[in-house]
Amino acid sequence: MRCLVAMSGGVDSAAAALFLKDEGHDVGGVTLRLTDRPASGPCCAPDGTTRAAAIADALGIPHYTLDAREVFRQTVIADFVNEYARGRTPNPCVRCNRFVKFTWLMERMVAWGYEALATGHYVRRETDASGNNPVLRRATNRSKDQSYFLWDTPRSALPRLLFPLGPYAKDEVKKLLRRRLPSVSPLPENQDACFITAAGPGEYVRTRRGEGGEDGPINNEAGEILGVHRGVAHYTVGQRRGLGVASSKRLYVKKIDAVTNTIVLGEEAALQTLTATVVNVNWLVCPPALPIRADVKVRYRDAGGPAYLDEGGDGRIVLSFPTPRRAVAPGQSAVFYDDDLLLGGGVIDEVYD
Repeated sequence: MRCLVAMSGGVDSAAAALFLKDEGHDVGGVTLRLTDRPASGPCCAPDGTTRAAAIADALGIPHYTLDAREVFRQTVIADFVNEYARGRTPNPCVRCNRFVKFTWLMERMVAWGYEALATGHYVRRETDASGNNPVLRRATNRSKDQSYFLWDTPRSALPRLLFPLGPYAKDEVKKLLRRRLPSVSPLPENQDACFITAAGPGEYVRTRRGEGGEDGPINNEAGEILGVHRGVAHYTVGQRRGLGVASSKRLYVKKIDAVTNTIVLGEEAALQTLTATVVNVNWLVCPPALPIRADVKVRYRDAGGPAYLDEGGDGRIVLSFPTPRRAVAPGQSAVFYDDDLLLGGGVIDEVYD
């Protein structure tokens, strides 16, 4: 099979290319240029293209580069800026996977005559009980599982996607690469979006949109003013540090109201949520008849927990949590599982106590 591997220049994508080549596939590598600035993250490090090309050369496979800056700007950066200006917490990696890698890049892959697109995500692609339909399952190593970022993958793309690292632990991959390709060193981990400067997302949004950066009141739940914030784009639900408010109690961001330009703080108990609505739902399996019970993650590092999913009208889903969930943030992804099977997900829209 002719397989194209999205290569960042890091360990995981290098291992994906190596595994596929070892299996006898006709492998090529491609690196995307996503932004104008040197980035610091593992997805698009400053020397990513150079590193990826060197790895491809060591593997004896062709390497291509593509300028994806415009599609990335339109589908990822624009949404990120707009959501933060609304006081929400978006997930740019989810949109990059859907619109840039698994749509824009896949179209070019097909035009080049490749049959499958592979990435270094830790997730398993298998078939359902019928043996006919591809599905995604959590990685064997749950601590490195990245299925959370793949809930918005177009279902039509699944037959053409490969994830060679799904059965492996990260340490296994590193050891293998050290033995087979000792020149490939790990890239530094980065918790921010690859295009964000050191000033942080709030400043990034302010300089690009001119909104979300205006000072406004910080209130408690009773409406009393506790201080002044730097702009709603600088805050996320559940945040405790950097609030600039003196209090004998430990306070957190409970709510961000971009319409009134107000930040509302509360104690730990105020962060507990029993109900949330989800929009832009995408199913990676045949859409089930609701209501159903599923395991739901409300952020990547969330351990997950049970929730009931029911129709909310206008394509929305209502999540009901038997046990309150902490700091559920509008704009973040809610991802649904049946044990290790990725069912789908959506964007958290409204949150209720």
